[in-house]
Amino acid sequence: MAERESRIGCPLCEGLRARIAELEAQLAKAQKHSGNSSKPPSSDIVKPAPNNVPLPKGQKRRRGGQPGHPRHERPAFTPDQLTAPPHEYTLDHCPDCGGTLKQAAAAPRLIQQVEIVVAPIQVEEHRARASWCAKCQKVHYAALPAEVVNAGLVGPRLTALVGFLKGGCHASFSTIRKFLRDVVGVTISRGQLAKVVQKVSASLAQTYEELLTLLPEAERLNVDETGHRDQGRRLWTWCFRAPLYTLFKIAPSRGSDVLEEVLGKEFNGLLGCDYFSAYRKYMKNFGVVVQFCLAHLIRDVKFLVEHPNGANRRYGQMLLAHLRRLFGIIHRR
Repeated sequence: MAERESRIGCPLCEGLRARIAELEAQLAKAQKHSGNSSKPPSSDIVKPAPNNVPLPKGQKRRRGGQPGHPRHERPAFTPDQLTAPPHEYTLDHCPDCGGTLKQAAAAPRLIQQVEIVVAPIQVEEHRARASWCAKCQKVHYAALPAEVVNAGLVGPRLTALVGFLKGGCHASFSTIRKFLRDVVGVTISRGQLAKVVQKVSASLAQTYEELLTLLPEAERLNVDETGHRDQGRRLWTWCFRAPLYTLFKIAPSRGSDVLEEVLGKEFNGLLGCDYFSAYRKYMKNFGVVVQFCLAHLIRDVKFLVEHPNGANRRYGQMLLAHLRRLFGIIHRR
């Protein structure tokens, strides 16, 4: 018994156990990927994440829709959406025997086709006539409509298209310029396009401020942030997802001060977020109700399931089983 106790307290054994635990932690950290941690999917390019649903040996996934997935078909255009009368095609005789045909009660076969017109733009010219005043000895010009002057070269609809390509499609100015030149048929410089985008931003400023003031009144918000650089300066884009709209705010900080500035100190809604320290600090300082992201939790649990330590694996498997039952209840609602 004394010999066994001496082995348990052996400094060499304690050192080996500590070294084993350290190596297991390093091995577990090296095995992290986007499926069991918060690492981005792009990090899996070098080390691909294991497939969650492996296919039987020798089988490959077929292209296109997979078995069990619902079929998706776009709805047909309604008659009032057609821009021209339908093209009718008829048979003069039976294609098999050459006999006489009469009209059948069956519905015709339809193919609806969408096409771009040859010139999808209209070019207008607004002329302000010049008049000479003999008394003043000056030339005076008629006033042009304010909306025409404010629009300049690019009209309202084309301005909206440029704004959509830049904001909604994240296209570069060079890509927008090529699209307008090759598809729309108009050449606009990148500098002019930048001015158009600034015009769109200015037109949305009032609406943006109105939505920003409504955020603290939301019953629930999902919030996340991501970093980027602008001319070498580190900035953070915060995304606030309300039930009816999504608002982005660019800030020089990733800290809880941004949440305090946007949502205030008395936010009474439910805040959905990940475990980042800024959200935990905001929750602690002002008593905000927080729902941590279950997707992040599941990835952390999967990390435990794949951990080299047996006790951690068993604990992770137990948590994963509870989460499966939780989502089973949610899906049966």
